[in-house]
Amino acid sequence: MKKDIILAGVGGQGILSIATIIGYTAIESGLSLKQAEVHGMSQRGGDVQSHLRISDKEIYSDLIPHGGADMIISVEPMEALRYKPYLSENGWLITNTKPFVNIPNYPDLEKLMEEVKAIQNHVAIDADGIAKDLNASRSMNMVVLGAASSFLDLSYEKLEQGIKFIFGKKGEKVVEANLMAMQAGRDFAERYH
Repeated sequence: MKKDIILAGVGGQGILSIATIIGYTAIESGLSLKQAEVHGMSQRGGDVQSHLRISDKEIYSDLIPHGGADMIISVEPMEALRYKPYLSENGWLITNTKPFVNIPNYPDLEKLMEEVKAIQNHVAIDADGIAKDLNASRSMNMVVLGAASSFLDLSYEKLEQGIKFIFGKKGEKVVEANLMAMQAGRDFAERYH
């Protein structure tokens, strides 16, 4: 088993929580994990990305080469496309469709989505809308993780355990909201494909 994943988004959108839950799941599954994070100006809405490399064999580098990512998981469509050169020919792009407009010259959303939909293997999900419908608007990132979960080759139950471990100190309501959000994202992706 080998998965090279790029996580992308804007500071404050929960990319690092997704990375932590996937990493927890990989370790709990007895897999090797290497991770490299790049934090932009997160307090000002800068880009944040994380390279996650998961394998049942030893991993020598924490960085994913161009064309080597099995998956890009993004909570923002422009950030998803920023890392498109990393995506392998048969890789999956999973992205939220709601933009985080933090620059005056943000590209036209319709054109961005055309580019996303031109990628053979993609899931474009209104994670913000789904999270809002669940009264869990802060769990948008877990909706995106849920949409990606079918393509991760990791146990869904262990991902749920990861949410319980990561958010457990915040109380049962927060844990339940995140579990519900992840399940809604997974349900969407399974209907979509």
